[in-house]
Amino acid sequence: MSTDNPTSEFTPRQNAVLAEALRLLVEGGDKAVTTAGLARAANCSKESLYKWFGDRDGLLSAMISYQASKVRTFERPGERLTVASLIEHLEVFAHDLLEVLAGDVSLALNRLAIGQSSRDGSKLGTLLLERGRRQIDRRARALLDAGQRDGLLRFGDGEDAYRTLYGLIVSDLHVRMLLGEAPQTQKFGARAAKAVSAFLALYGTDRVSAGLDGNSRTGSSINNIHHN
Repeated sequence: MSTDNPTSEFTPRQNAVLAEALRLLVEGGDKAVTTAGLARAANCSKESLYKWFGDRDGLLSAMISYQASKVRTFERPGERLTVASLIEHLEVFAHDLLEVLAGDVSLALNRLAIGQSSRDGSKLGTLLLERGRRQIDRRARALLDAGQRDGLLRFGDGEDAYRTLYGLIVSDLHVRMLLGEAPQTQKFGARAAKAVSAFLALYGTDRVSAGLDGNSRTGSSINNIHHN
């Protein structure tokens, strides 16, 4: 499967520290994420934290980037996409996106940012957009652009096409989860496949339509057009 290394921006040790920082955030809120507290919990020195992440904003930025990197996408210039591999990449992206948005960490970060949005100088919302959402958007757009380059997708405005894909995947689910609705994670695979199918019906070229029609005649579902 051709997906990003979800933690390639950081070393394994840094990944472990960021995971611990996110655990502290979920359990105790942003006030629990202090340099001293994180150093104790992660069994490292405060000097190492400053060296790796800088100040508190740098640490929050790294935490958000680490979380966003769990959403895997296609990012291999030169790789030629087929109908099967395009569907595979899209479904991996859709499923990962749902999993990350539904996770305790993402919900805690977003609720915290919403709660701080009216405060002067609050940076968490900006960091979530710049280091979280836009990082995910950039990699997903690269996949759509590659699909158009290889004659599988057709669109005039890549941003509009991506927003359509995102909306088909997430819809109002994230808002409902932020308000306390328990996510039905066991249905995420089917939801991802349905969203990808709807997106390809809107933006797929004749090559994609032919591939999907042929797959349907064999009695297979879209989920079986590729190997997991």
